[in-house]
Amino acid sequence: MDLAALADFNAVAEHRGFGPASRAVGRPKATLSRHVAELEMALGVRLVERGSRALRLTEEGHALHERTRGLLAEIDEAGEAVAARAPVPRGRLRISAPMVYGHVVLSRLAARYALAYPQVELEIVAEDRVADPVQDGFDLVIRINPPQDVLLVGRRIATDRRVLVAPPGLSMPGLPRDVSEPLALPAVLLGTPAASASWQIEMSDGTVRTVAPAPVLRMSSLLMVREAVLDGAGVALLPALLVETDVQAGRLVQLGVDAGPAVEIWALYSSRRLLSAKVRAFVDLLQQFGGARRGTGF
Repeated sequence: MDLAALADFNAVAEHRGFGPASRAVGRPKATLSRHVAELEMALGVRLVERGSRALRLTEEGHALHERTRGLLAEIDEAGEAVAARAPVPRGRLRISAPMVYGHVVLSRLAARYALAYPQVELEIVAEDRVADPVQDGFDLVIRINPPQDVLLVGRRIATDRRVLVAPPGLSMPGLPRDVSEPLALPAVLLGTPAASASWQIEMSDGTVRTVAPAPVLRMSSLLMVREAVLDGAGVALLPALLVETDVQAGRLVQLGVDAGPAVEIWALYSSRRLLSAKVRAFVDLLQQFGGARRGTGF
């Protein structure tokens, strides 16, 4: 039995379709379909029901999937165990990260990693959905304030704070003497009207004040919010890592810091997999960046 064809069949069965399996394993749908057809021909049975809108396994297909998916997982784990001992990182490395972190941090580290480890094929997917490292075929996922999950292990690679920023030319009202009085400011907000709650901000003078954002614009991404603030639309509460260079260059003014707890950024991988050399090298690079960034004062 062809193990490559069997692995592709199990991917199609696991993800319940050729399209989802193609996106998860990074191979064309046509290749997966051909491998499944070859496996059916070799076994002399139909494994999947074609023609329906949702893929369905036949009785024989279901039996084959149940009997072989555990064996293939053990083969993968054995290969990962050997690869983890390899002194030089090599192979394919797929990483999922939130949009802002991917654009601001990983875009800067990707070239550095690629130059240091030319035998690794690095793929970074920046998206604001919670990707599953096993189901979606990622070696590493970056998550912000992740809940505890027994299926995932990893390291905290950095912390960040949200900061209240404004364009330099924005007309700002004076601070009320009474610190309990809300400060109303024109604001660019992320998301729907439900996201219009007030902000507790530690101002530059050390006082904690309530800022009542008066919505001017609503955007669907933090990157769009930043651009609108740079263009003078209003203030915004944004991750420090997104705007720190703008503040340093004078393009934005930092009015204060979110009085809430710092945000934790974690690099996570499946607890069923050993930490391979290629993943370890990337996580080490992430931690080096996080340590250097903490020294900037943001």
